[in-house]
Amino acid sequence: MPSTPEQHTDEQHTDPFTPPRPQEARAHRVHASLFRIAERHAASRAQRDRQVHPAVLGPHEAVRLVSFLLGGTALLEEGEPEVDHADVTAALTLVPLVRGELDELEAGLLRMARGRGMTWQEIAFGLGLGTPQAARQRYERLAGRTATEAEGSA
Repeated sequence: MPSTPEQHTDEQHTDPFTPPRPQEARAHRVHASLFRIAERHAASRAQRDRQVHPAVLGPHEAVRLVSFLLGGTALLEEGEPEVDHADVTAALTLVPLVRGELDELEAGLLRMARGRGMTWQEIAFGLGLGTPQAARQRYERLAGRTATEAEGSA
């Protein structure tokens, strides 16, 4: 009797002779992570809104919005202009700023994780990296890059 794809997947998770698939495990963890944070810290509109300014669009929100409109994930409202080349150029202009903000957020989160007693092994697992050394090197690169960017903007 042939097995279904679902049975095959279940067997792989319980079969001690099948090596684990880290990418698949990480994909499941990403979904579980979003659900956990949303359930615990963004369950209400007020909780979700505390991370954004009510009247000003943040750079990451602007880039996502243009990307979603272009990709069809978000739909234009009646009377809203089509996304044009200038909108795309504006979004692309913001990408380095968004990347810098994300680097600062990640470096800060890594500092706080270490301050809370997390090991480099635990951090590597969270980041989907193979070794504690890779996590530490990532932090050092981020810390160096964000310090350089901060000095350059001063």
